[in-house]
Amino acid sequence: QVHLVESGGGLVQAGGSLRLSCADSRRTFSNNGVGWFRQAPGKEREFVATFDWRGRLTSYEDSVKGRFTISRDHAKSMVDLQMNNLKPEDTAVYYCASARGPLGRSGADQYNYWGQGTQVTVSS
Repeated sequence: QVHLVESGGGLVQAGGSLRLSCADSRRTFSNNGVGWFRQAPGKEREFVATFDWRGRLTSYEDSVKGRFTISRDHAKSMVDLQMNNLKPEDTAVYYCASARGPLGRSGADQYNYWGQGTQVTVSS
């Protein structure tokens, strides 16, 4: 049963912003690292951002550094991804995921729970 639910995707023009949210109904975020990944058509799923169970030790994929920010609300067991200055190459389905342990990781195989994804489309 999927317990991670993403929201906030949509269509935006290049240079615009979107804020994605991930709600965790089982509160697995309380003890585990959290990551955001994305998958564009015809491409493999790729790492976007992550942090550890405390919301620290943040790491970003190089192309999103300075534009994307991962954050969390412990009380609500939610994790957000603020995306600014969006580019057409950011177009993808974005997924949040809960890691197998307390640390955030860049490898998709280090995550055992995934949401169903939310579409982000950036027009030029």
